[in-house]
Amino acid sequence: MKKLEQLYEGKAKKVFATDDPELVIVEYKDDATAFNGEKRGTIVGKGVINNKMTNYFMRLLSESGIPTHFVRELSDRETLVRRVDIVPLEVIVRNIAAGSFSKRYGVEEGRVLGRPTLEFSYKNDALGDPLINAYHAEALSLATPEEIARITEYAFKINDILRDFLTQCGITLVDFKLEFGKTSSGEIILADEISPDTCRFWDAKTGEKLDKDRFRQDLGNVEGAYREMARRVLG
Repeated sequence: MKKLEQLYEGKAKKVFATDDPELVIVEYKDDATAFNGEKRGTIVGKGVINNKMTNYFMRLLSESGIPTHFVRELSDRETLVRRVDIVPLEVIVRNIAAGSFSKRYGVEEGRVLGRPTLEFSYKNDALGDPLINAYHAEALSLATPEEIARITEYAFKINDILRDFLTQCGITLVDFKLEFGKTSSGEIILADEISPDTCRFWDAKTGEKLDKDRFRQDLGNVEGAYREMARRVLG
């Protein structure tokens, strides 16, 4: 598959056109950002780990009936995916209070929630990705009621699948962010990535953070945490 012009560059990835209009190549970077880009740095080897871990999870989810954009891994940092129009919603599933949820509601970090909860943020860096609800999303024509229902169904199912898998790896899935896209035929599918950049992973025994919070909170050994997650998930 031939890589053509660059279509997009975000905080963690670049996207390139191919000679097939329905397919694009995603290239993962080592760049790290936090707090809507206010904090910047580099996590050496992150791009390789996030690429391979995302592809592993995408295959796992696909086998369980979740449609994804994944086609095939091309190299350590590059993957061929289906081209989609991203639905401008960040979909956050939470099992345990942490991060902005703890600050917003005055809940101590680590408190297991009474049930998994779902949040939507309007994907807009200029506005700081504000929280919105399904009514806002419909009013702003970000997604239809049917699309929101499908995204919600998929998000909770993904949570069940990932929690069960990660428990076997000695990892607690605290929370995570998903993004969905629409194919040219209008199908809603899982896109973006599932990695230590987009999830909170804690060691099930010690509670040690094995994700980008180590970068956000200056906890040190960021690369080591990413490598440890790769070891547990990928072997």
